[in-house]
Amino acid sequence: MKNNKFVCIVLIPIFCLIVVFLIAPLFYGLGISMFDYNPLRADNPFIGAANYVRLFHDTLFYRALAHTLVFVGVTVTLNIIVTLILAQLISSLPWNFARGLFRTVLFLPCVAPMVGTSLVWRNGMFATKNGLVNHLLGYLGIPAINWLGDASVVMVAMIIFTIWADIGYNTVLFCAGLDGIPKDFSEAAQIDGAGPVRRFIYITLPLLGRTFIFVLMMTLISHFQMFVQFMVLAQRGAPNNAATVLTLLIYKEGFSNQNMGYASAIAVILFLVIMVVTVIQRRVNRVDWGY
Repeated sequence: MKNNKFVCIVLIPIFCLIVVFLIAPLFYGLGISMFDYNPLRADNPFIGAANYVRLFHDTLFYRALAHTLVFVGVTVTLNIIVTLILAQLISSLPWNFARGLFRTVLFLPCVAPMVGTSLVWRNGMFATKNGLVNHLLGYLGIPAINWLGDASVVMVAMIIFTIWADIGYNTVLFCAGLDGIPKDFSEAAQIDGAGPVRRFIYITLPLLGRTFIFVLMMTLISHFQMFVQFMVLAQRGAPNNAATVLTLLIYKEGFSNQNMGYASAIAVILFLVIMVVTVIQRRVNRVDWGY
């Protein structure tokens, strides 16, 4: 009983922080989504579900939703494929120093401030005249591309930057998962004549199932909430809202247009999408993987 009381006492500050910074803002946002709420206005009338009705008749919302789904689908797919391959290559290195060095180098963009790296890529990598990307394309005979000013390619620039910025985290997780797989299975398959590709598909991937699902779900959730690169790198969503995603639309409606009620309604929809992904993850984690 004394131990239980001590645990409860220790958890009280954490619980208070969760209530103040997570639960209370969640219900507050849900509440003001039912008001015509403007923080600069004294009168904020209750309008019920009018913000949600407006939302589902707003073409910009549907564009932002489509941009979000395309961005998340492409970046998550490429991220998983690239990081899985990199993790396999790194784990196959015979030297511990080399494995640690590559993991550290790949992880560096994850600890760098997103605002700073976005500015570097905007003014250095994706610059139309002297940008490194266009400079490299010039060697291939490809004319310079206005990566951040052309509505047809700005989302490609967002995808490239996001994969670069986020690649190290999942690579480290996959490396940890691969290190936890016993070598006996792969060695036995190699003796039986299985090549590296067959061993990876039929042995490594199934045994990496739990790590794979965790990485997939965490990446989905984090990419649905991406904001900084669309605000800084794409300069508030690029021309014609070509790179406006739900998080940026929430910012524009809430802080630029001072329409907090409508912005909160969009945030609730985004929260529900992320909640569905979270529920799926919890159910998949209950599956008996057989090992």
